[in-house]
Amino acid sequence: MRKFWLIFAQTATVCLAALFVVSTLRPDLLTWNTRGGIVTVTEPQAETPARAAASFRDAAREAMPAVVNIFTSQEVKRPRLPFMNDPLFRYFFGDPQDAGPERREGLGSGVIVSADGYILTNHHVIESVDQIEVALADSRKVRARVVGTDPETDLAVLKIELEKLPSITFAQAEQLRVGDVVLAIGNPFGVGQTVTLGIVSGLGRSQLGITTFENFIQTDAAINPGNSGGALVDAGGKLVGINTAIYSQTGGSMGIGYAIPVSIARQVMEQIVQKGSVTRGWIGVGVQDITPELAQSFSLPASRGVLITQVERGSPADKAGIKPGDVLLTVNSRPVADTTTMLNLIAALPPGQQAAIRLTRNQVEADLTVTIGRRPLPQQRKEKR
Repeated sequence: MRKFWLIFAQTATVCLAALFVVSTLRPDLLTWNTRGGIVTVTEPQAETPARAAASFRDAAREAMPAVVNIFTSQEVKRPRLPFMNDPLFRYFFGDPQDAGPERREGLGSGVIVSADGYILTNHHVIESVDQIEVALADSRKVRARVVGTDPETDLAVLKIELEKLPSITFAQAEQLRVGDVVLAIGNPFGVGQTVTLGIVSGLGRSQLGITTFENFIQTDAAINPGNSGGALVDAGGKLVGINTAIYSQTGGSMGIGYAIPVSIARQVMEQIVQKGSVTRGWIGVGVQDITPELAQSFSLPASRGVLITQVERGSPADKAGIKPGDVLLTVNSRPVADTTTMLNLIAALPPGQQAAIRLTRNQVEADLTVTIGRRPLPQQRKEKR
C-alpha cells in the first residue's frame, strides 16, 4: 500500500510540473485557458507616414490663428410700463430707470485678413452695437472699430491695433468645386473656437432672401449661431468663404449652411478700406423673372431675359427710354438669365459708364444706351418708400 501511494505522488508531481511548463511556455495549447490571454494588435510602423487624407489638422493649424471671436454689446433702453409711475410700486420695488441702461450682448466670429489688423465679419454681427471686443486664438483681447459695412452682402470690415497678427491666405474662388472638402471655423454658441468638417454642397446659391446680392457657397459643414463671420477654408487651410447663414427649423445646424465667396468678400473689403463704403451701379428698375406663363403671355420665343415691371421716374432707365413691360435680354452683350444675373451685371458697372442694353418691346428687339447711376444706400431706398 505504501508503495502504491509513493507511485501516485510521483506521478502527480510530474503531471503538475509538465502542466506548469506548458502553461508558461505554450498557454495557447490549453483550450480551457480563455481568460487573461494576450491580445495582439497591429502596431503602426514608425517609418510609415500617416495618410494625408486621414487628418485635416494641418489645414486647421494653418487657419485657426487668424479666426477670432467677436463679442458685442449694445445699450438698450429699459421699457417704461404704465404701472412704473405708480408711487406705491416705486416705493416697494424702486424705479427700474435708476438701475441704469440695460446692455444686450452678442457674439460672432471674424477672420484676420491682413497683418495690419483688418478683420472680415458679417454686418449682422456688429449691426447697431456700440462696443466690439475681439479675442484672438492666442488669448489676446482688444477693442475693435468699424471701418465700414455693406448690408447688401452682409459684410463688415473691422480694425484692431495689435502687433504680430496672423492673417489668413485667400484661395482662388474660381477653383472651388462641388464635392471639395471644406472646414468651418468659428465660435458656435460661445463654446470657444471650433472646427467642423464638410464638403461644398452647391455653388451660386441665390434667391434665398438673405441679402440683396446673393451668390452663396452651400456646405454641410456644421454652422451654428456664433459661427457667423467665421472662416470657411479648403483642405489647405486657405479662405474660400465667410460663413453667413444656415437653413434651420430648430435654430441649430441641419446640414445646410451658406458662405459668401471670398471673391465677393475681397471686392467689398477693398472698397470699404479705400473709400469707406461700397459703390455699385444702378438704373432704377423693378424686374421679375420670365416664367413659361409670362413668356406665353408676351409671345416670347423662349423664357429668357427679365421682365421690367417698374421704372423709377428720373432714373437712368427712365432717361434711356426703358418702359414697364419691356423684356431685358442683355447688358453689354452679356445675356440676362434671371433677376439675380441682371442685378449683379448692373451693380458691377461703375457709375457714369454707359451700358448697351438690348430689350424686347412688343415682340421687337431694340438696342438702347443707358448711363449707369450710383445705387442708393439701403436706408435711402427705404426712406423713398
